[in-house]
Amino acid sequence: MRRLIINADDFGLTSGVNRAIVEAHTRGVVTSSTLMANGAAFAEAVQLSRTVPDLSVGCHIVLIDGRPVTPATEVPSLIDGEEFDDGLKSFGARALAGRMNADEIASEASAQIRKVQAAGIPVSHFDTHKHTHVFPGILRPLLQAAKECGVSALRNPFGPRRPFRSGQLLARPGLWTRYAEVQVLRRFAGKFREAVEREGFSTPDGTLGIEVTGALDETLFQAIAGTIPDGTWEFVCHPGYNDAALKAANTRLRESRETELKVLTLPAVREILLKNSIELISYGDLSSKS
Repeated sequence: MRRLIINADDFGLTSGVNRAIVEAHTRGVVTSSTLMANGAAFAEAVQLSRTVPDLSVGCHIVLIDGRPVTPATEVPSLIDGEEFDDGLKSFGARALAGRMNADEIASEASAQIRKVQAAGIPVSHFDTHKHTHVFPGILRPLLQAAKECGVSALRNPFGPRRPFRSGQLLARPGLWTRYAEVQVLRRFAGKFREAVEREGFSTPDGTLGIEVTGALDETLFQAIAGTIPDGTWEFVCHPGYNDAALKAANTRLRESRETELKVLTLPAVREILLKNSIELISYGDLSSKS
């Protein structure tokens, strides 16, 4: 049996992203989302979440890009001036060198999760902006923070070894660099699984769609759906409207968000899932169906 969670990241980033996520849920196949506690449109996202009770909402923990929720003076090892580092490569180098204080990571993560909970949202799971919890030194304090906040599920950011057939990858040379980067990070997959099992968390078997972030179209969605292994998997997506607020936001994903919204609301996408015998579930269903 194959089960799939379709999770929309960046809830709370902008009003246009909020609106698109709700549409991708009510008119499409999105079953879950993760909310940015430090997002400019956080308050609106909270209000909108109350109109879609079947949408599981988690916390999109941000340790890169933007400002911390806690005072900057309390998390000095995580920031550059008043804000988080905005480069994933430099973040990874610092994470691997142990230059970020674990207690500060846990404190900031707890603050973000508790902000979402304080808004009246039962946090179903967590993930991280730009998947920073792939690094073991980041994952450990995040698990600590989540456990203290009563959150027991999270994204498994590692996908299957071959998310595409080789011919599909050859036909999209623009995906090669992203694919290679993801494969390099797979060396942390074993440590992730060990830590999650040791701490008693629930997590899918892996995540799909990371390699195609910014390039998703109906053809790629169909290609991924046709290669999903047995088990429970997550498909990560970023629907949104490319409005003035998004153009001003610190993100490389702009026009692609509107393309993703179109894909996620196509009737053909539901047909693709049915044809491949894939059951849609949410993070709220994960503990009862895993």
